[in-house]
Amino acid sequence: MSSELARYGSALAIPAVTGLWLAALIRSPSVVNSRQQRGLWLAVVSAAAAMTLDLPAVVNFVVRDGASGHAVSLTRNCIGVVSAGAVLYFVASTTGRHRLRIMAVMAAVVYPGLLVALDGMTPPHGKHIFLAHGQSSPSIPYWLALITAHLLADSVCTFVCWRYARQAGRTLSVSLLVFGAGTAFAGLYWLVLLTEVVLDNRWGLAFSPLLMSLHGLLRAAALLVPSFASLLRTGQDCVVAWRLWPLWHELVKAVPNVALSTPQGRLEELIRPAAPRSLLVYRRVIEIRDAMLVLGDYADHCDPSELQTGSSVDRDSPTVEQQASALANLIKDACQAKVNRKPLLRNSFRLGTLGSRDLDEEKRFLLEVAHAYAKIPAHANPGVWIRTSGAGRPHD
Repeated sequence: MSSELARYGSALAIPAVTGLWLAALIRSPSVVNSRQQRGLWLAVVSAAAAMTLDLPAVVNFVVRDGASGHAVSLTRNCIGVVSAGAVLYFVASTTGRHRLRIMAVMAAVVYPGLLVALDGMTPPHGKHIFLAHGQSSPSIPYWLALITAHLLADSVCTFVCWRYARQAGRTLSVSLLVFGAGTAFAGLYWLVLLTEVVLDNRWGLAFSPLLMSLHGLLRAAALLVPSFASLLRTGQDCVVAWRLWPLWHELVKAVPNVALSTPQGRLEELIRPAAPRSLLVYRRVIEIRDAMLVLGDYADHCDPSELQTGSSVDRDSPTVEQQASALANLIKDACQAKVNRKPLLRNSFRLGTLGSRDLDEEKRFLLEVAHAYAKIPAHANPGVWIRTSGAGRPHD
């Protein structure tokens, strides 16, 4: 069982390192102006570099003799403590703790020097490894200093991430939770090493590769959480824009001047939008509402206290589906009237007053309207509408 865990952890090492480098590359353009993301990015990059220098294939390629093995080990561990300092810097930046940020910077500068000094106090040696019967290379104080630095940084980071995740926004909360989980695995890794140094206990050797690999995968995921969230929002907006397009297109044909740019095909609007993609749905909603305001003067007059649905009259509060169906019929009727150049009716009721002031609720309502509009026969002449209280268009 232990050998299987060791093989599984070793097999995950390359995906973990690859994920860290890819996450750092993807997020690099967005960290320039963000102090919080800058600390997280530096922690991920330094962890990726340290884990890269621990891959057997990389070590075998670099190491030619005992001296180069020593250099690789010392470099890897120095980068590792820089990563620990970057972890503290990320936590301090996220939580606004100025003193902790200063301590993180000092630790990232001082600890590598301390490791180099402790390494230089020992006789010439090769790779940094644990030996049998409590012996180690280069020395016990060296390993205790290295492990203490990581355990301290990982413990503080895990505690603060999980504590502040409950107070942060959704994206930052998920990022903190995932990063905290990855840091907890790293802390367990160093705790296992501590038992090896102090107690000469080798029970945790099988778990160490898996713990470090999980740490790398989760830290990469934490760095990519904003990208995942942005991609999800973009996908949702594309779906909404696609579903609103038939209704919007009909309204723009009837009232061309409400469109801020020349209308394009349904697919082209998603592939090459005239506006920033993040504003695509917002512009759709505004243009639909503007067109409805114009078309209000072409809607047939009807008793505002009634909602006519087929052969029955429902005087109770209408459902969202009933409102959307009635509004879709009115829009269809008004579009036909305007296209056919019928005279204005000058009604006191305006089509643009149905809906919500909240953009998310407005999107959901207009999707219902678009769905109802698509089911209206091409030559229908419904002339049905309702009035609701507290209505209005979304704020610009």
